[in-house]
Amino acid sequence: MYIPVNFKAMKRVVVLYVILALAVSCGGRGKVKRTETATQTPPSAAALREPVRYTYRVRGVYPHDTDAYTQGLFWLDGYLYEGTGRNGHSELRRVEPATGRVVQRAGLDKKYFGEGIACLDGKIYQLTWVAGRAFVYDAEQFRPMRSFVYDGEGWGLTTDGEYLYMSDGSDRIQVRDAENFGVVRTLEVRAGGRPVDMLNELEWIDGRIWANVYLTDRVAIIDPHTGEVTGEVDFGGLQTPADRTPDTDVFNGIAYDAATGDIYVTGKNWNKVYKVEIFEKEEE
Repeated sequence: MYIPVNFKAMKRVVVLYVILALAVSCGGRGKVKRTETATQTPPSAAALREPVRYTYRVRGVYPHDTDAYTQGLFWLDGYLYEGTGRNGHSELRRVEPATGRVVQRAGLDKKYFGEGIACLDGKIYQLTWVAGRAFVYDAEQFRPMRSFVYDGEGWGLTTDGEYLYMSDGSDRIQVRDAENFGVVRTLEVRAGGRPVDMLNELEWIDGRIWANVYLTDRVAIIDPHTGEVTGEVDFGGLQTPADRTPDTDVFNGIAYDAATGDIYVTGKNWNKVYKVEIFEKEEE
């Protein structure tokens, strides 16, 4: 029997044990060429407030390939674009939402573990996990154009139409120039003044960064200027026991159709994509 393995989780658990032991879309493009060093400033009263809590309603259900280890997701011109992971299985895909059919794909070499994807200025950017390389494709033909080298791990990726925003599994999001992939600035993500670790798949929605917190059903809504988590969506309960198999993995994948306001979410090896409506959670 195949038992799914959370590759990232294994590494993060080791890191956490060490710490405990020691402590007992396609728009414009970037123009900035310099790297700004983030400075730590005392938290304001606004930054110390707790995030608004949100929940969801399901407005539509669509099929999803259970072989797709979803690492990145976005919506463009009526299609879902999906980046999948695992060595030997990593791809960039264009998917027909109503049927789940893959209508176009480009595979990565088996030495690469694919990660987050984003579309900017007619190009699709795809991260890799630990290889330190980002690939760039023509958004129409999936034709490889170039690649960039970067330090550290690659997890999630999104864009505001000018810059790229990249997570690495920590509590930080790097803002990168699309022309050279250089770091313009770094956001330290905080909720009520507390660091929010394990930031993973990213999506830009109405001027905010939505970030899945890896190994959870939670999505943090982040102010891209301050790093403050202004809201949190609990997507718990999306999948019923009947939907799950031994291969079903964690929640991951957020896509936004800016033309309609529709939000789509899924998970690694899930059998469904869900169109959801978000609303504020009532106090218990």
